[in-house]
Amino acid sequence: MNLIKPKTALISLSDKTNLEELISFLLSQNVKMISTGGTYQAIKKITDEVIEVSDFTGFEEMMDGRVKTLHPKIHAGILARRDQDMGVLEERGYEVIDLVIVNLYPFKETIASDCSFEDAIEKIDIGGPTMIRSAAKNFKDVAVITNPQDYSVLMSEWSEQGGISYEFRKQLSQKVFALMADYNLAISEYLADETTGLPNYSFEKSSTLRYGENPHQSAQMLTFSGLKHRNIANADIIQGKELSYNNIVDADAAWECVREFSGPACVIVKHANPCGVAEASSAFEAYDLAFKTDPTSAFGGIIAFNQPVDDQTAEEINSRQFVEVVLAPGFSEGALAAFAGKKNMRVLCVDLEQDNPYPGMIKKVSGGILIQSDDTFSVPEQDLQCVTKRQPSPAELQDLMFAWTVAKFVKSNAIVYVKNKQTIGIGAGQMSRVISADIANLKAKNEGLIVKGAVMSSDAFFPFRDGIDKAAESGIAAIIQPGGSIRDEEVIAAADENNIAMVFTATRHFRH
Repeated sequence: MNLIKPKTALISLSDKTNLEELISFLLSQNVKMISTGGTYQAIKKITDEVIEVSDFTGFEEMMDGRVKTLHPKIHAGILARRDQDMGVLEERGYEVIDLVIVNLYPFKETIASDCSFEDAIEKIDIGGPTMIRSAAKNFKDVAVITNPQDYSVLMSEWSEQGGISYEFRKQLSQKVFALMADYNLAISEYLADETTGLPNYSFEKSSTLRYGENPHQSAQMLTFSGLKHRNIANADIIQGKELSYNNIVDADAAWECVREFSGPACVIVKHANPCGVAEASSAFEAYDLAFKTDPTSAFGGIIAFNQPVDDQTAEEINSRQFVEVVLAPGFSEGALAAFAGKKNMRVLCVDLEQDNPYPGMIKKVSGGILIQSDDTFSVPEQDLQCVTKRQPSPAELQDLMFAWTVAKFVKSNAIVYVKNKQTIGIGAGQMSRVISADIANLKAKNEGLIVKGAVMSSDAFFPFRDGIDKAAESGIAAIIQPGGSIRDEEVIAAADENNIAMVFTATRHFRH
């Protein structure tokens, strides 16, 4: 097992959790303790058996403590290979240091507190990283602890085995280099020139998922570090079985969409596409309308609300459909009690305010990756351009804005039918925009929803008038689309011939 039983420990801690327990154990093992600054003062309150680092090195710290452990007596004692460097130590009158217990200045916590640039720079640790890297490199002969959570393992192993094993020392070494990678990246990101446009990513944890989109694909979820809110990746999972890759993708799509609405809203997603969206006076009414858009597709879907779920809504969901995931910013006690009867249903609590530390979207391509900014643009109502003889009525205009919002979250080619802030038909992911319109119309008819007087949104322009003629046949009263086709005049003429109001947004919302 290649055990070591340390004789000398160097201790320098910003996090003094469980310090008294640690010091008592080291005293019981007759370990000589060397310490610095505030840690030395804290240990002195426990025992007098501690040596200040300046007394050990014979070198007074300088530059307000910037230079105190950067001394050859420290690093030679840590780095010395016990099977070949002991003669050099003896010549110099140095001694080995075989246990290093150090954690770093809290750089991430400092910059998270809106500190000044100067304060952030002062919290870049120099001595600490140097000591733990030295110890980690020489793990064959030295143990290094950087996290108080490892004290208990250290003490139990030492007590039970009479020393610290090679395997545990190697594990501790790996933790040091993982810590340093994260620490250095945080500093690099803080100092990065934002104009480069190339984000650096750091993650605080990863989760291995059961599989990816299909059982033969492996998958992981990495969670960004420094999150302040409950996002999809770090939501409170109140109940239910483990989330799958597809659950997470669909939940994110639903949550993105439902957060766009100011009034009580519900979004039901299936295979990353909304199949029902509504905004109403309550969560229950919004769910009722969203469900009625397409009850067949809603089966096994993801349901998102932008306000807490009440008892009535939860009971209605249970009675109507099978659900994979329900997510909301809160749940009543009655709602949670109702959902508890569905053991496999995942219930997630997520904050409406979300973190966006690394904005953008990443897609792998052969030989590289594509990075683009998020599609956060929402055209202001006053910027809409009415291009037809008939102006949309106030009610139609309200529905047009609702339909345009939903279209942003539907896979292209996207067509969305809306009436009274309820989707009544959605056509998604088709190669032909006309076929998407046919699907939206078919969905409405299948559920007995009246298309006449409804509005339609299209995520991109109509290249031909056939899409407008199809809408007229269905009873569509108003259309919102980007415009910009070389046949815009032909398309506008088709709308005028059918007394359809049409507005242009001058921006599109492709979602591939």
